[in-house]
Amino acid sequence: MTRLNLLVVEDDPVIGKSLRQGLAEAGHDCEWVKNGDDGLAGAGSQQHDAIVLDILLPGISGLDVLRDLRGRGIRTPAILLTALGSVEERVAGLNAGADDYLVKPFALPELLARIEAVCRRASSRPAPMLQAGVLQLDLTNRRVTAGSKEVDLSPTEFSLLEMLMRHAGQVVTRKMLCEHLWKSDWEGATNVIEVHVNRLRNKLEKITPQPLIDTVRGRGYAVRAN
Repeated sequence: MTRLNLLVVEDDPVIGKSLRQGLAEAGHDCEWVKNGDDGLAGAGSQQHDAIVLDILLPGISGLDVLRDLRGRGIRTPAILLTALGSVEERVAGLNAGADDYLVKPFALPELLARIEAVCRRASSRPAPMLQAGVLQLDLTNRRVTAGSKEVDLSPTEFSLLEMLMRHAGQVVTRKMLCEHLWKSDWEGATNVIEVHVNRLRNKLEKITPQPLIDTVRGRGYAVRAN
């Protein structure tokens, strides 16, 4: 298995530290956060190959994190970790969008095998269709339509719109867009994003007069969800 970038969302310091160390020793990059809010923010960046997600978390529960991600079309493979092992609880987790479910206590080799399995399945399934209002973005065929009309976008514009649509109705900062388009540790000027957003906005306005991308002064941009 190739080196994976993993996100662990676990509030128990002993389990979290153990997982971070064990996954790193297995050759993977591992980010560990300790509450649902940080887990949602980390997973929303879509920079991870898989998520290991505890259910009982401070703040937002693991199930609500997962429901939010799936509702936005984010399909990053997720394995739920929990001390709750009843059939009803497992069904609830799978219905929320989990790819697998592991009851504590568990062995690290089993978790590693499950991570590799969900990543293999994810690589073979078709990419989803994103929709926000009249906009549709087909990740499989890399096509964008507004209503019934196709919009011709450059690769950068496509990636930019994809990030905005995955967070439809929410503000996406210029820094987030820079990191999504170029590299995860981007520290350069973000005004280059304005150029790309303006080009994207102009192309969309030729197709439909309805404003689709809002500028949120001092914060970033948002695609209208409806």
